[in-house]
Amino acid sequence: TEKAIQSELRTLAENHTSLVIAHRLSTIMDADQIIVMEQGRIVERGTHAELVTRPGTYAHLWQLQLQEEREKPRKAVGSGLGA
Repeated sequence: TEKAIQSELRTLAENHTSLVIAHRLSTIMDADQIIVMEQGRIVERGTHAELVTRPGTYAHLWQLQLQEEREKPRKAVGSGLGA
């Protein structure tokens, strides 16, 4: 599961420099530095807390993933009704 992967990454990265490439932003929330790249160029850099408060790609993606998480229970309930 995602939580198991995150836990293992934290254990492996402790006291080490690690490079993690992730599509799920929750995987990198605890990183010391997050670098956002577009077309091979760095467009944003900071911690999760810094990046979600700035207008930009990271904040936009974070909002999309939050929305997706909020809709999951509705989709699961709706799929059981023969929709």
